Amino acid sequence: MRYLRSAYYVATLLVAGGLTSNALGEDKPTYGWVETATLEPWGAEVKVKLDTGALTSSMQAEEIETFKRDGEDWVRFNVEVEDEETDEVVSKTFERAVFRDLVVSGAGGTDHRPVVLMTICMGKTLNEEQFSLEDRDDMNYPVLLGRRTIQSLGQVDVTRTFEHDPDCDESSELVRHSDHDYDEDIGI
Repeated sequence: MRYLRSAYYVATLLVAGGLTSNALGEDKPTYGWVETATLEPWGAEVKVKLDTGALTSSMQAEEIETFKRDGEDWVRFNVEVEDEETDEVVSKTFERAVFRDLVVSGAGGTDHRPVVLMTICMGKTLNEEQFSLEDRDDMNYPVLLGRRTIQSLGQVDVTRTFEHDPDCDESSELVRHSDHDYDEDIGI
């Protein structure tokens, strides 16, 4: 019990004293649990939830159709979201190579989803990441960022929201999915 109180005391001092991850030697920014991002190269601005309970990121997609192109699996899908900048419902059809297939098991059974590489703008950085495609119309957030994406972004402060506005242009840094050495077994 004394150890738990000591650990709590040290953690309280670090937070109260303003020692953030940046002060401890990390230079990654801190994000809130909800942020805005743009889907690139489209530019539609959407709310994203940073979900540390999910491994793979997910995005709103409808009319998901798989097909073959040059002998490889591809997918065509429609993204319809409310653009947070204009408050208009906007829609765009994308075609992407299937990066992998995701099997999701839960109380409702097993679901198979295609995973594609998509680029989002978070803050001033473009991030190419894995996104599973699913109809998220009944969800509060059209894009969910899982741990694979979050680990390349920075820290998450669950008491904050909307810490970074998307501000990318042609000179913005592009962090490619292939630039990461992802741990495929991130978990508990």
